[in-house]
Amino acid sequence: MVAAPQLVESGKLDYLVFDYLAELTMSILARARARDAGAGYAGDFVTVAMKSVIGEIAARGIRVVSNAGGVNPSACAAALRACADEAGVALKIATIEGDDLLDRAGEFRQRGVTEMFSGAPFPDELMSVNAYFGAFPIAGALDAGAQIVITGRCVDSALALGPLIHEFGWRAEDLDHLAAGSLVGHILECGAQATGGLHTDWTRVADWPGIGYPIAECASDGSFVVTKPEATGGLVEPQVISEQMLYEVGDPGAYLLPDVSCDFTHVTMEAAGRERVAVSGARGNPPPESYKVSATYLDGYRATAMLTIIGREAGAKAERTADAILTRVRRIFRARNLADFSATDVEILGAEAAYGPHGRAQEAREVVLKLAVAHRDKSALEIFSREISPAGTSWAPGTTGFSGRPKAQPKVAMFSFLARKETATPRLTVDGRALAFEAPTAGALPKPAPAASYGSDPPQMPAGRRIDVPLIALAYARSGDKGDSANIGVIARRPEFIALIGEEVTAERVKAYFAHLVKGTVERFDVPGIGAFNFLLTQALGGGGMASLRNDPLGKGFAQILLDFPVPTPEAWVEEFALKRA
Repeated sequence: MVAAPQLVESGKLDYLVFDYLAELTMSILARARARDAGAGYAGDFVTVAMKSVIGEIAARGIRVVSNAGGVNPSACAAALRACADEAGVALKIATIEGDDLLDRAGEFRQRGVTEMFSGAPFPDELMSVNAYFGAFPIAGALDAGAQIVITGRCVDSALALGPLIHEFGWRAEDLDHLAAGSLVGHILECGAQATGGLHTDWTRVADWPGIGYPIAECASDGSFVVTKPEATGGLVEPQVISEQMLYEVGDPGAYLLPDVSCDFTHVTMEAAGRERVAVSGARGNPPPESYKVSATYLDGYRATAMLTIIGREAGAKAERTADAILTRVRRIFRARNLADFSATDVEILGAEAAYGPHGRAQEAREVVLKLAVAHRDKSALEIFSREISPAGTSWAPGTTGFSGRPKAQPKVAMFSFLARKETATPRLTVDGRALAFEAPTAGALPKPAPAASYGSDPPQMPAGRRIDVPLIALAYARSGDKGDSANIGVIARRPEFIALIGEEVTAERVKAYFAHLVKGTVERFDVPGIGAFNFLLTQALGGGGMASLRNDPLGKGFAQILLDFPVPTPEAWVEEFALKRA
């Protein structure tokens, strides 16, 4: 409702890019298409976003690229043509398909394809199977004169890289340029997160309701400037863009995409005027030989109940209430010869449940009990649903806020695997006419260059007594998810603090700090170009995304938790920089 008109009216755009898709979105759209052959795309793209600006886009010659096609790009294109006709404008619309591999699920199962992270066997009851295409099909559609390009599943960053390949004539072997263009897309893909949204120092971000959306001014050498429309809210500074660069990235030295393996460890960011940040230094290595393919499948059912509990010892009352509900329901299951829950998750919101042993709100006098459960049998969750209401009259005093029986919902899980690129072929059409397209192949490619690191020089810090300060006094941080893994990017506030953070905030200590949430490994990567570290925490999200029962299935709060990590800091720095003590 806000972003598209604001950006179009800025007068600074050649391209307007919309990113709509996530794995859960694909399963929702696939179910919609199963019910209606004309559905399966992001309807808001047409009826809200494009309808509000389609006349201006045509008048100003702005070209549009979006993955709003979901699992039905041709239907999305047809709806958009109708929207353009209603507005009295003529636009050449292209679609990119071929990523949808649902009809080949049996072939993958027969080949014994396993999940790329867990090794699990290929699932039954699939809802969607989509390969992640790259940017060259988008560039091909633009080369053919398309004014609007609608894709199915592609990597998010390709939506920006495709126009840059088209504009600058970058080739498959121009790996540094492709990495730089991918970084443009990665910075832009989450909208206002690049202009102050989710920033660590959120109090400095002006005018949240009127926040500006990001614009990238790109040069043919791969460098670019991030800015936003004038007279809008938000904040564009190097630390904001640094947070976004590390968002949802595992190894910053090997960020794998279909067109290039990106190395962001050398990237630098500098203020280039008011609300302008210059970004350069991305490097590219040869791309993988396979596409990543993500499937979603039905993994039983889930239900979530929430109750408010007020009064002294509210947390203890909530824990006992959850235990009573689960015990009672399990007795009924046994009496009816039903299996146990496949998963349960109890969180006492308001008692700092996400902090585990580091919580400081044990004496909270108002909490919300969040009780989530999963079961293969939908009827078992209907029993669970009926047994929530007795909590209001049978157990803890001060129980309230019951909003009705929770409904059983499909529990959708993700299954990722690799497929050689010849498995899926992009199909391009322009105004319904098939367009010949052949994916470019690179010439001789350089060997992968090593990622940058801080080296082994001993840190130079003031001697003497140390005092604990919270990490937030020393660093910015942002976290995100990749399946069942979470990442936390930590960016030093001052160059002097890099060595201290490197010495004290180790992978081993972060693993111990998150032991109540993280079941897998923790790995740390150096990102010296921006004075940062990136942590990858595996098996950290209870299955992750749509498969997780947690209140934070996407790891959004992990950085906030780590920012309270106590760091023994030289007393001289505490005084010199007026650092807040733990």
